Amino acid sequence: MSGAGTRKTLLAVSSGGGHWEQLQLLREGFAPFHVIYASTIAGIGRASGVESLQLPDVNRNQPLRALGAFWKALLLVRKVKPEVVVSTGAAPGLLVLLAGRLLGARTVWIDSVANAEQLSMSGKLARLFVDLHCTQWEHLADGTRTRFLGRVL
Repeated sequence: MSGAGTRKTLLAVSSGGGHWEQLQLLREGFAPFHVIYASTIAGIGRASGVESLQLPDVNRNQPLRALGAFWKALLLVRKVKPEVVVSTGAAPGLLVLLAGRLLGARTVWIDSVANAEQLSMSGKLARLFVDLHCTQWEHLADGTRTRFLGRVL
C-alpha cells in the first residue's frame, strides 16, 4: 500500500470533530506525499473528498481497550508502510504515532488549537518520542522539544 509512484507515503491520523478539521486544513502541505487518512469515524473522509481508514476510538479511561487499539494501530502502520505519520490528536492518533515510530516512520504531533492553556495529555506523551512536536500556541513552545510553527486555524 506504500507509495504512489515514487512519492513517499504519509499517514494522516486524527480523532473526529475538531481534530479531523485541523488535519484537513493541513492537506495542502501534504501535497508532495501519497496521503492515506485514518480516523475514528467511519466514512468521515467522504465529506472531505478523501478516503479514510477507521481506527477504534479510545481514551485514557479505557486501558484495556487502548491495548487493543494499539494492536490495530500496529497492524495499520504495517499495512500502509508510511514514511511519515502525522497526527492532530487525540489518543488514537497518539497510538498510531507510537506504532509508526516503532516501525521506523518519521513522526509529527500537532497539538490541537483548543489546548491554549497547556498541552493535551496525549500531546505531553507524544513529546517523549515524536520527531517533531508542535503546539499551535506560541507561549506553550519550550524552545527545544515543543515548537510553535503557526496555527492551522
